[in-house]
Amino acid sequence: MTDPTTAPPPSGREPAWSDYAVLVVDDEAGVRNFLERALRARGCRVDTAGSAEEGMERLQQHHFDAIVLDIALPGRSGMEWLRSLKNDGFAGDVILITAFADIETAIDALRAGASDFVLKPFRVDQIINSLQRCFERARLDRENFVLQRQVAGLGGLVDGMVGHSEAMRRLSELIHRVAPTPSTVLILGESGVGKEVTARALHQMSPRAERSFVPLNCAAVSAELMESELFGHVRGAFTGAREARRGLFHYANGGTLFLDEIGELPLAMQTKLLRVLEERRIRPVGSEAEVPVDVRVVAATNRDLRAEVAAGRFRQDLFYRLEVVTLAIPPLRERREDIAELAVHFNAQLASRLGLPPLPLSQADLARLAAYAWPGNVRELRNLIERSLILGGLPADSQAPGFVEPLPLSLAEVEKRHILAVLDQCGGNRARAATLLGVSRKTIDRKAVEWGLA
Repeated sequence: MTDPTTAPPPSGREPAWSDYAVLVVDDEAGVRNFLERALRARGCRVDTAGSAEEGMERLQQHHFDAIVLDIALPGRSGMEWLRSLKNDGFAGDVILITAFADIETAIDALRAGASDFVLKPFRVDQIINSLQRCFERARLDRENFVLQRQVAGLGGLVDGMVGHSEAMRRLSELIHRVAPTPSTVLILGESGVGKEVTARALHQMSPRAERSFVPLNCAAVSAELMESELFGHVRGAFTGAREARRGLFHYANGGTLFLDEIGELPLAMQTKLLRVLEERRIRPVGSEAEVPVDVRVVAATNRDLRAEVAAGRFRQDLFYRLEVVTLAIPPLRERREDIAELAVHFNAQLASRLGLPPLPLSQADLARLAAYAWPGNVRELRNLIERSLILGGLPADSQAPGFVEPLPLSLAEVEKRHILAVLDQCGGNRARAATLLGVSRKTIDRKAVEWGLA
């Protein structure tokens, strides 16, 4: 073995080792100490165990992203424990090490769920490289998961906190005060006021900013699937569960889980969520093993939760657990001085995103916008600006009186704006946009060349 402090760094992109925790399980104290020194030298958090039984105790106490596991252990073998780990829903990687193996053993290990198989005596860079691949897969898996939710409309880009009214100034002060703490936060406000934007601001100004912000609309998931969505499940946990699946708490580990429309959470799940908030452990569906998690929960609702508690639709103990800190966002009609600033902000932002010229908003236009009640709040204003950009002007038939007639557009310009808007909604995916538009991919490519976008 080489000295861990002088081993060459692995090739490829170096992961942030300090973000990960590894459990080393081997009955040889020398191997445990060697690997512990090697991994700690790279900033990794490390714990060790001399048997599968000790390893199980460590897993009950802490979260680990990967396990380096010897096959030949006293008592329960490493291979045996590997199968049990995967059946119980352990979502991390397992690297098996052994001094005695053949090709059949290696194949069995990989089939059982091992990420890699390393023969003793090994060089430290073999373990480092193997772990780096594990961490890189975990990072890509997390980023891909969050991106998929954004594309599916369950997440979104942070537009930022816009507005200088007294109400927004107070809200901003509270966010700055609350963000650095680990406390649970309950965000209250009507639909469309910007509850998710506020939750993202809390995350981005917190020590968890480098980890994932994972949003979930509780109203969008059926009661039957909610537990699996949050906690994950093991293979065979229910009909159709052919493979183990990680839950949102796993993807949010170290970061923030945003539970929007928390008032829609079924009563049975309210009980389980309360237990997780108090004990910081989750149990995947079908598993008997609990997994420690480090997640800050931010919840939001447009309901009166006190009234929901009185009606028996929301647990009182969960309500008290969620409202450690409460942020109330006022509706847009109560901060009309922010409307013009928001309109100008959305006009510039969306014009750039759609590749269209900004709307020529006059002071009279901004005054008319400010005079409207905006029952859909900030979301309604943003949607109006986006629609107006595509159509070429503020609509005359809007409920906001006196809006100017849209400028007359040629058929070619209408077609261009519509295609660009669909492309933007598809994240630039031309194949998906072509499907939605009912045209061929070649048509989209030809139009892109014609408009200088190829």
